[in-house]
Amino acid sequence: MSEASVAVHADADLLAQAVAARLVVRLLDAQAERGQASMVLTGGRIAAAVYRAVAALPARDAVDWSRVDVWWGDERFLPAGDPERNETQARAALLDTLPLDPARVHPMPASDGPTGDDPEAGAAAYADELARAARPGHAALPHFDVLMLGVGEDGHVASVFPEHPVHHDTRPVSAVRGSPKPPPVRTTLTLPTINTAEEVWLVASGADKARAVGMALAGAGPVQLPAAGVQGVSRTLWLLDRAAAAEVPPRLRSLR
Repeated sequence: MSEASVAVHADADLLAQAVAARLVVRLLDAQAERGQASMVLTGGRIAAAVYRAVAALPARDAVDWSRVDVWWGDERFLPAGDPERNETQARAALLDTLPLDPARVHPMPASDGPTGDDPEAGAAAYADELARAARPGHAALPHFDVLMLGVGEDGHVASVFPEHPVHHDTRPVSAVRGSPKPPPVRTTLTLPTINTAEEVWLVASGADKARAVGMALAGAGPVQLPAAGVQGVSRTLWLLDRAAAAEVPPRLRSLR
């Protein structure tokens, strides 16, 4: 697994623009290598800013979006179209502006979808969808070129929260009940699934994230601080603004 590297940008706006540019380049590189690309999306304020920045980039048109698979790292178990769903946010900020193949866009189940108001059934259905997209005979999961994560003030990533039973779930996708952050019911990729991604990017902005970011990079335990348990196969990249990087050891920083 990869060692973590850190890139620090002056403020949240520059961070969003930098992550957007990196994302376009990563997708182009993947398509040059494999003929297709895949990305796993996250939610939150900085993620929405990244998606808007991608939408505004002229270089986005260099990507063959019809050959991009879109997945989600976690989702709030709410009705389709609910403004609190990560899918709704991503569609409004970016996805609805792109010429994507609808069959390659894979939102997590909604509470009013075919699996009904049962998050365990929704998690199982998403695991089945992941398995169907994997190469036959090769893996239980598809290839993820880049998986983006936000970082919570408590160090959670996706909907893997500190000390939560989801840490002990070895399945690819887990239902989350009793989330300490509303809404209380969610679905999430588990840490073992997250760590199969070729590259994992942890994107954080704001002083309220500084303690969690600093503790994760200092080697905190993943059960107590889930962000500390994230590692991409070839690259683990922390993309931060200066406020979020305030407690990062100087030797780890790469200022931009």
